Amino acid sequence: MSTPGVLSFTQQAWEQVLAKVKRAVVYLDTACAESLHWGCGASRLLEAVGSPACYLREFEPAAVGGGAEQPKAVFVLSCLLKGRTVETLRGIICRSHFQYCVVVTAVNHAVHLTANHVPAAAAAELEGQQPVFEQLEEKLCEWMGNMNYTAEVLHVPLLLAPAAPHLALTPAFASLFPLLPQDVQILNSARPDKRRLGSLGEVDATALTPELLLQIRCLVSGLSSLCEHLGVREECFAVGSLSRIIAADLANFAPAKNRRRTATGRASVVFVDRTLDLTGAVGHHGDNLVEKIISVLPQLPGHTNDVMVNMIELTALRAEEENRNMVAPGCLAQSHDPAAKTLWEALLNTRHKEAVMEVRRHLVEAASRENLPIKMSMGRVTPGQLTSYIQLFKNNLKALGNHCGLLQLGLATVQTLKHPQAAKWDNFLAFERLLLQSIGESTMSVVLNQLLPMIKPSNQRTNDDYSPEELLVLLIYIYSVSGELSVDKDLSEAEEKVKKALAQVFCEESELSPLLQKITGCDSSVNLTFHKSKSAVDELFTSLRDIAGARNLMKQFKSVYVPGNQTHQASYKPLLKQVVEEIFNPERPDPVDIEHMSSGLTDLLKTGFSMFMKVSRPHPSDHPLLILFVVGGVTVSEAKMIKDLVSTLKPGTQVIVLSTRLLKPLNIPELLFATDRLHPDLGF
Repeated sequence: MSTPGVLSFTQQAWEQVLAKVKRAVVYLDTACAESLHWGCGASRLLEAVGSPACYLREFEPAAVGGGAEQPKAVFVLSCLLKGRTVETLRGIICRSHFQYCVVVTAVNHAVHLTANHVPAAAAAELEGQQPVFEQLEEKLCEWMGNMNYTAEVLHVPLLLAPAAPHLALTPAFASLFPLLPQDVQILNSARPDKRRLGSLGEVDATALTPELLLQIRCLVSGLSSLCEHLGVREECFAVGSLSRIIAADLANFAPAKNRRRTATGRASVVFVDRTLDLTGAVGHHGDNLVEKIISVLPQLPGHTNDVMVNMIELTALRAEEENRNMVAPGCLAQSHDPAAKTLWEALLNTRHKEAVMEVRRHLVEAASRENLPIKMSMGRVTPGQLTSYIQLFKNNLKALGNHCGLLQLGLATVQTLKHPQAAKWDNFLAFERLLLQSIGESTMSVVLNQLLPMIKPSNQRTNDDYSPEELLVLLIYIYSVSGELSVDKDLSEAEEKVKKALAQVFCEESELSPLLQKITGCDSSVNLTFHKSKSAVDELFTSLRDIAGARNLMKQFKSVYVPGNQTHQASYKPLLKQVVEEIFNPERPDPVDIEHMSSGLTDLLKTGFSMFMKVSRPHPSDHPLLILFVVGGVTVSEAKMIKDLVSTLKPGTQVIVLSTRLLKPLNIPELLFATDRLHPDLGF
């Protein structure tokens, strides 16, 4: 049997679900659908259902119920079974003819007890019992109309969407994002004067809102299940304030105590706050094809980590706008196609140029195997060349079926290379390099004044100019890479000029994008006055100042900027790279900013004794497995960098990169300016 990993964890979880779905109507929420999509594919679920009719439905209040010929339902949910979620369940079941209902939740029973305010001591006495699930089973029978019908409620840890053996995402937590200093003010407004927080460094679990704390506990429940599957006892470490709270919650998660006693393996789990380095998230220095595909192609509806690939090229339809929605889109996840999966993993792990050549090689080999009339051409790979290879499969149904996954990845590559935004990628990169040099040689006010001429209203912009959303990306880059600012008159004046220009541009947009609607609080530019726009931009700059000061609490990881000298240009050094280098520093100094979270009295005693006896403190490089969890999203390039760095610094150490989502530059403004960071919607 292969070594347990993120893929086997996800597939094993789905096997438990698939065992329940035979001839059932299956309702999935979007996060579970995304886990299925990357873990084993919807086709595997359809096979397990085994019905000629398609019985898959989205779990939502308006979902169609089951008819008289559909007596069985399975609900697969990523969230707590509480509030609106239970109301939706009741609504669907009451308008159906079900006689057998199975409800699967990705959140374990212990967290349901917490959500229902059961004290920890009382919860400990209920070990082995599941009263919350049992009560819901009774309710399900009541809603079905007969207490003799069958109802089951069970926990299955459907936490991950595995993008690769070394990389997995958590779709249910895609909106989880570290706190900023401005959030401390909001938390303080609910606290008495004597207990006010001075900074992010003072924020602990007791200071958080109940919703955010519960969201963290749901994530911790899933991560504990992953550690159980991997057979490891984990040591928890953190870099950043929200990471510290998550790591402490995992370290002290009561249901994990028994499995830790019997675990034979060991692992280090290091949580890192994304806000400590947003430069890497919005920058364009990642020389990776997949990163560009994710950035330029439209998002697959209901998903946070995949895109839509236009498949019209392989049909007889003309590639016109009105035909775009007639053919189901392709995507990047190819969990059921081994050949496409091999290519996908190669694309994740190679540079842009090699990746494009790899796509050509796979297409040529597939065409040769199908005896298609391929004309070989060497040299530079062009979109036209790849298109000519793809079109060879067009009228051959057998070949299309055999290589459908590969063709989706091929078309994703072509559409990205031809996309106008792909050409703009290099413009961004050039400007970011210029900014790096300017930051070293000039003050922040000079840098902002360089940006000013680029802020243009829609009627003056060409395709090469930056949209308002792209200007926000550049501003986030500038403030994140600069770090702590010394505010003076020149900076205040430069900021004011940029604010006014941006506010005017927002007002003159013919149509407000969803992001600008969120920032301004207006759904139409007709209703957006300059005063409203300027107020929104002022708040935006408060966030930018927070980003600049995000590393203020760090002692070692204070900067991601490396100044230039006579031999080297100024450059950006990713915080994640600094963290990994520090973990595997051969001298093994006590980490300064990588905090260890104790999991009880033994750890506390060990830490205390180490102050005056030779007792070694836990160190993140102690174990053969490193799990690095980036809270707030990670880019494809960063995941590759971490994987490559670990294999160089400590060969033989296995690394798994986990994160809340795969990032593209425009995700960061969306996450930064979200209004529900402290009050996530948990479905109740």
